[in-house]
Amino acid sequence: MPEFPNIILFAIPFFILAMLLELYVTTKQQIKTYEAKDAFSSIAMGLGNVFLGFLSKAIVLLALFWVYNNFRFFTIPITWWSFILIFFADDFSYYWFHRISHESRLFWASHVVHHSSQKYNLSTALRQTWSGGFYSFVFWLWMPLLGFHPAMILLQMSISLLYQFWIHTEAIDKMPKWFEEVFNTPSHHRVHHGSNPLYLDRNHAGILIIWDKLFGTFQPELKNEKVIYGLVKNIDTYNPIKIAFLEWGNMFKDVFIGKKSLKNRFLYFIKPPGWTHDGTGKLSDDLRREWLETGFQSESPKEKKF
Repeated sequence: MPEFPNIILFAIPFFILAMLLELYVTTKQQIKTYEAKDAFSSIAMGLGNVFLGFLSKAIVLLALFWVYNNFRFFTIPITWWSFILIFFADDFSYYWFHRISHESRLFWASHVVHHSSQKYNLSTALRQTWSGGFYSFVFWLWMPLLGFHPAMILLQMSISLLYQFWIHTEAIDKMPKWFEEVFNTPSHHRVHHGSNPLYLDRNHAGILIIWDKLFGTFQPELKNEKVIYGLVKNIDTYNPIKIAFLEWGNMFKDVFIGKKSLKNRFLYFIKPPGWTHDGTGKLSDDLRREWLETGFQSESPKEKKF
């Protein structure tokens, strides 16, 4: 078992210093990105994620080792070129995990936490799920099957998470053009956090934006379409417990309450957010199409009634 450091724990002092620097810079730029209650909620979600991570990571490691020890096709050595391979393999896995987290309500129930803030700053990056770590790892199980060592996989997952910290900011407008073409940036990720119909379910990248361009989910940030952060229907709470589990409760209500077939009850787990068995719900594609058909309407997504 190779020993790699827990880089997330080592990065915590950097997170704090970076948030203080961002607060100073955005204040100078007269950009109001921080609200005390919202930031403290995000930090609380991050701390909860770290504490629960000791348990979830143990489960993840056991699952990865079970596949690696019993079913792997090859054995990929831990060397310089295997870290290049795992960089792309992990980023590809993250793209599909992230995309499915927006397209399946079971995964959205945990991922919605990260989108629940109506502010966008470095503290938003810390607003992490308390439940997703216990099952989202299924998107990475093909990697130990191929022969990547579980320790390498966990290390690369942490590297990806660290990279994504800095892109949660309004202090940076655009990176150089070549960088914007290849990598995920603050501009690309602001789009991802937008509740504007045009921006919904776009830019799922981890480190490389190329996956979104390859699979048709890329949307550039437009100067004439300012990002409105948060959800189509915001939860309006700073309570970490509610933030962590509110959507789970809503999903289970849709599954178990009311008259509906067993098939439709099951579909509430796998269909996208907004789907309803009676056809009255609206998906992100429906909202985007309506918005485009009306010619960049002035109506805010928050004013829509569902």
